[in-house]
Amino acid sequence: MSLENRSFHHLLSDFRISPGTQVVLKVDKRLTDKTLRPCGSVGLVVDSPDDNRKPYRVRFADGQDLEIAFSDLALRRKEVEDDLARTKVDLRPFICYCCRVGSQAFGLADERSDDDLRGVYLPPARLHWSLYKLPEQVEFTEEGHDEVYWELEKFVKLALKANPTILEVLWTPQVLFVDEVGQRLRDLREAFLSRYLYKTYAGYVLSQFRRMANAFERSGTYKPKHAMHLVRLLYSGIEALHLGVIRVEVSEHRQELLAIKSGAWTFERAKNRALDLDRMFQEALRQTQLPEQPDYQRADAFLIWARRRMVDV
Repeated sequence: MSLENRSFHHLLSDFRISPGTQVVLKVDKRLTDKTLRPCGSVGLVVDSPDDNRKPYRVRFADGQDLEIAFSDLALRRKEVEDDLARTKVDLRPFICYCCRVGSQAFGLADERSDDDLRGVYLPPARLHWSLYKLPEQVEFTEEGHDEVYWELEKFVKLALKANPTILEVLWTPQVLFVDEVGQRLRDLREAFLSRYLYKTYAGYVLSQFRRMANAFERSGTYKPKHAMHLVRLLYSGIEALHLGVIRVEVSEHRQELLAIKSGAWTFERAKNRALDLDRMFQEALRQTQLPEQPDYQRADAFLIWARRRMVDV
């Protein structure tokens, strides 16, 4: 797969600016045909929205309030750091691994399923040494197509924490692009598996289950797609603890999972199935031969080897 013509942008933070925070205008704000609030003006946030797509209300020294977009504001105390966090470098040439995950890889796709690509990028050492900081992940999206690439160190840390999405990236059979670094990372994947997986997966399961139960209690409905992913994740966790692998392709459970996703199952039936699988998950933990912790030393040695390769790039 060629990656040459992809365009990427950095993921926007979901950070919210709290009321009482001093901010700086990053652009001129026109007030009338003859007056404007100039770029660099300092104000105080007096009202924060619940979503950064909505404007903030900012009060200036003369008492005037303006509604200003999140993208037009900088934190006064962190303006320099924010500027340095916006690298202009094209990171596409440094992608070392790209694969397909999601419904297409699970064996659960239909004509409406998106194409989800995930992977890793490894930047040159000079970009790490630079004042301009690199994003932990970059993203490209368009209708029906979604790509995310993690910086190598961030990816390794998430893998050590048994993040389900990250582990699926390492085990998916649908590899679209891989270089030597990406292949070594994929070959290292067993080093990331440990009993810690139970804690991470159980946390995801608990959060998802609570959301479903709360929604059903409030409205008498729940999102079948969330229930399907909950059941799928439990199947994956059970097999991981028993066999030491992450099963991405789940066609043997396709009929059951698609029935749940379609809404054919009542909430009670989906809940009981999840509870049954959770008991099996707990039993798998008692029987697993996985180590207590992932292999930090192997992961660290790999990261150092990969970083050294990029010193003269």
